[in-house]
Amino acid sequence: MSGVGVSAGAVPGQIGGHERELADVVRQRVVARLAAYAGEREAAGLPPEDETARRATVKRLLGEELGTQWRRTVSEGGQALDPWAEQRITQAVEDALFGTGGLERLLADESLENICVNGCDVVWVKDAHGQWHRRPPVAASDAELVELVRTLAASVDGEERRFDRGMPRLNLQLPDGSRLFAVMAVTGRVSLTIRRHRFPATSMAELVRLGVCDPQLGAFLAALVRARKNIVIGGGTNVGKTTVLRAFASEIPPTERLVTIEDTFELGLDADTQAHPNVVAMQAREPNIEGQGGIDQAELVRWGLRMSPDRVIVGEIRGAEVIPMCNAMSQGNDGSLSTIHASTSRGVFTKLASYAAQAPERLSLEATNLLVASAVHFVVHLGWDANGQRVVGSVREVIDADGAQVVSNEVYRPGPDGRAEPAAPVRAETLQDLMAAGLDSQAVVFPRWGA
Repeated sequence: MSGVGVSAGAVPGQIGGHERELADVVRQRVVARLAAYAGEREAAGLPPEDETARRATVKRLLGEELGTQWRRTVSEGGQALDPWAEQRITQAVEDALFGTGGLERLLADESLENICVNGCDVVWVKDAHGQWHRRPPVAASDAELVELVRTLAASVDGEERRFDRGMPRLNLQLPDGSRLFAVMAVTGRVSLTIRRHRFPATSMAELVRLGVCDPQLGAFLAALVRARKNIVIGGGTNVGKTTVLRAFASEIPPTERLVTIEDTFELGLDADTQAHPNVVAMQAREPNIEGQGGIDQAELVRWGLRMSPDRVIVGEIRGAEVIPMCNAMSQGNDGSLSTIHASTSRGVFTKLASYAAQAPERLSLEATNLLVASAVHFVVHLGWDANGQRVVGSVREVIDADGAQVVSNEVYRPGPDGRAEPAAPVRAETLQDLMAAGLDSQAVVFPRWGA
């Protein structure tokens, strides 16, 4: 049976012009009926529907409206919709009504790690195996894509956020925890990237199961957290730094008060009230549409220190917050955690110094290194093994500062396959701290330990 508006060779996931017009008509009818239905419930003294009930109501009304359109088309001598066309229209209407538009079907696919839109009709996704695949358009035009981004921002933040030539970038967290970054004007076409977190709740045992580290290294890293060592997790983009930070946080006792500071909410430690019942989660804020009210991470770190935290966790060091963060680590908030983009474990020190040099304090390299050496106890670096698996590749213990250098021992270093293997032993006093935190030194292979 031939469908209305379906061109030859149509792909099930794509919607044509005539179908889009029909989808707009159906959507408007469903929206009007939803409003009337909500008014009837209110008049009857019933509470508003929750999200699950609302979705069920939308599906019911959508089915009824499609039936109405089908009967009208047939009565006028037209052809009924084929199943594919009906599926495309249904998908388009549901996507529009549930807030994420053409992105809805991609966000519903839990196997995807990254969603990259290089213009409304150039859509690429990366799966869990690191492979890229082309997907159908997510909007009819780049202008519609811009409106979708603005709608998402308003629905997530509850306030209007600029996304135009005057403010050509937008950074926000979607309701499912995914992180969206969009740009326009500075690129040839409107583009957005969505980073997914496939393991929102994780643990050290889960890192071992996923192959990020072996059981011995997992026990060592867990002991570092329990022993309240300040740790910076380094690595490249999309290597799993946030996932590892969550796993480290799972070793923090529930009796401790945590303050988390992020550019965009991703950690979600405050969501698990059993593991972390006493958490204040803070997020940097973009300026509003008038350009007012922006608050950066550096300011939030200063605020966080006034909130009696046992530990301060900064989702990612990316600028001037490096100085208040190091001050927090060196002034009694031991056990603090953070991440940073760096290509090597030694490169973490270079990145920290470069951020400090750009901060308002304008610290010299020597002063920065002294601050870092007094604040950071360990650097854990993530990379990729020979098979493309995310792994811990290097662990450094910070020893001291010597002028233009931070002195450190590489306790674990990358082996031939890129995975961390034991190298130098930790200092004797550090080993004592780790053993007091429950580490079995005989279970971790370091030849000179226990001698």
